[in-house]
Amino acid sequence: MQNVKTPLWYILHTYTSYESKVEKSLRNLIDNNGLQEQIFDIVVPEYEDIIEKEDGKRKVIQRKKFPGYVFIKMIYSDRLWYLVTQTNGVTGFVGPAGRPTPLTEAEIKRLGLEHREIVDLDFMPGELVKVVNGPLEGFTGTVESVSAERKKIKVIVSMFGRETPVELDFEQVERMAN
Repeated sequence: MQNVKTPLWYILHTYTSYESKVEKSLRNLIDNNGLQEQIFDIVVPEYEDIIEKEDGKRKVIQRKKFPGYVFIKMIYSDRLWYLVTQTNGVTGFVGPAGRPTPLTEAEIKRLGLEHREIVDLDFMPGELVKVVNGPLEGFTGTVESVSAERKKIKVIVSMFGRETPVELDFEQVERMAN
């Protein structure tokens, strides 16, 4: 496959229940190797499932929509293919002979991946933001840095009396009124 200059969505096959570990490892790979201009997004689609416990209480849990698969938006190159396939838990790309086959526009729409592009890019370092979803929902913090390419924002929040930097998606935060 020849090198492509446009970021496209690909599917990685992983060991079952390794999806989140693979996502974290790939994000570390991006940070450690300066790949922000080549890998743009990593998605492990999940959905909420409500289960009823024996005591009659209901509990909402997150389940993987596609167990054993991780979606990655990247500019394909042989070097990236090597780095990604060497990541612990990744068994290869979905495609003939383990070579990546990009998703079609119809597949991207059906999977809901096209909506991830619509974000507010106007966050500035030093700005006060509130976390609106995810495990840190309700926390407030100060923007430390913004990565428009990766659609990530690093926010300093106070947890357990300590200032802690956390990386969030743009969709997870909203600007606070002054």
